Amino acid sequence: MTEPKPFRYLLRVRYGECDQQGVVYNARYGEYVDLACTEFLNLVVGRAEIAAGTFEVQVVKLLIEWTAPARYNDALEISVALKKLGSTSFTLGFEMRKFGASDTIVTAETVNVHIEPTSWTKSPMPEKLRGQLAAGARDRFVDHAGVTGTGG
Repeated sequence: MTEPKPFRYLLRVRYGECDQQGVVYNARYGEYVDLACTEFLNLVVGRAEIAAGTFEVQVVKLLIEWTAPARYNDALEISVALKKLGSTSFTLGFEMRKFGASDTIVTAETVNVHIEPTSWTKSPMPEKLRGQLAAGARDRFVDHAGVTGTGG
């Protein structure tokens, strides 16, 4: 039996995200990480819960490391996995590669703090949420259009 793949978010680099050489602007990688995180959480926590405002987190740390550039029209695959689960925070790890390639071109990490949605203060995560994050969305993917799938 094969090991399930981590959740993956698929996107294509658009013209406006690049400089004159067709290379993705550094700041755009933070946006890519945010998009992948949002789609991961939509699957793990649920779009309805997030839309209702009963689940709130704030990013308190974002670390990005580059080993190679992404370029205009590249199809990118961003894998997302839970790295650490605390009582009020969780850490997500991201690996970005050109779709179908094995070499990682960017790695990133976010530390996210669970907050109480009316006072905006740090709050312990309910056990249900901790379980959802621990289970993750293995073997699932979402593309830039919001189409979801499994496997592949």
